[in-house]
Amino acid sequence: MKRIVIFGNSGSGKSTLAQHLSEQYNLVHLDLDTLAWQDTQPPSRQPIESSLIKINGFISQHAAWVIEGCYSDLIELILPKSNEMYFMNLPIEACIENAKARPWEPHKYPSKAEQDKNLDMLLDWISQYPVRNDTFSQQAHQAIFNAYRGSKHMLTHNLSLEAIAERS
Repeated sequence: MKRIVIFGNSGSGKSTLAQHLSEQYNLVHLDLDTLAWQDTQPPSRQPIESSLIKINGFISQHAAWVIEGCYSDLIELILPKSNEMYFMNLPIEACIENAKARPWEPHKYPSKAEQDKNLDMLLDWISQYPVRNDTFSQQAHQAIFNAYRGSKHMLTHNLSLEAIAERS
């Protein structure tokens, strides 16, 4: 049974790859954005313990899954239960272009217009990936990738989904 974790910068293609692998291998897909945040203005993170309860519930209900997100603090807790990893380590420019072309995410925003209101903030946040020193940083993601002993893949540019599937 495949138990895949995907992580990387915003706009790196995590959700796209997760959806593709989910369809290809009949995996249940969990986007960590759906459980990592409280519904507050401005948004704030759920306590890690609360997120972990939901993640463990998801994992206990599904034998085969793909979980994706940019939260290294949550990813680290999932890794012992996974058997494959993808680090979407694309250049900043590619992530920015991908974010600009992103379709509406109805599980995150009530409308495409609401999503687009956050685009400038998102593009700025994406550009800070290599210099941030937090759970969302390239540094944190690289450390997770380096420490993982299972099957792992680092993608450094946009590939067709077919090319990615050939790697797994």
